[in-house]
Amino acid sequence: MPADPILYSFRRCPYAMRARLALLVSGTTCELREVKLSGKPAEMLEASPKGTVPVLVLADGTVIDQSLDIMRWALKRNDPAGWLASDDAALTAANDGPFKHDLDRYKYPHRHGSDATAHRESGLTFLRMLEARLAENAHLCGPCTGLADAAIMPFVRQFAAVEPTWFEMQSLPRLQAWLHAYLNSDLFTAAMLRLPPWQPGDQPARFAELA
Repeated sequence: MPADPILYSFRRCPYAMRARLALLVSGTTCELREVKLSGKPAEMLEASPKGTVPVLVLADGTVIDQSLDIMRWALKRNDPAGWLASDDAALTAANDGPFKHDLDRYKYPHRHGSDATAHRESGLTFLRMLEARLAENAHLCGPCTGLADAAIMPFVRQFAAVEPTWFEMQSLPRLQAWLHAYLNSDLFTAAMLRLPPWQPGDQPARFAELA
């Protein structure tokens, strides 16, 4: 039997989150290695010198170290829920570019020397666009959950968590309900399992089995 792919991940990282969601929904079993960001394992850095998670190492040694590429790889192998039909590259690019820029400077103003309020307001523009989409459909690209929802939700989650009371006070009822539903889903619960940081010699933690 071929070895399972190895996923280097960090539980709270939104990029790693969306990769785990796609791996789970596709039924892809992998060995999950939780990474301590202050002590990244040499094995991960050898596979992907850029040093960021997620990193997926396939049995043949192929390395996929971009989260959207991991999602699409998993779903092209098996897509029982039809997530690929709701892929929107332009929307995920807006999330990963301008919105992530604002999110970082809103959440970590001291790190970036930024005006948190200004970036909060700029990020709110993106959230209002998502709200408008959800006025037309239950999910971002249609009536069913898809890749775009799973790719963007972890970042909206992070934005909402900076000031939860402020977020709940915004006129974003559909987006708030959308986020709440995903955060309370069985899939998200499975994707957020807790593991201690991986060390060489640890017993493999097979992700699909644990979930």
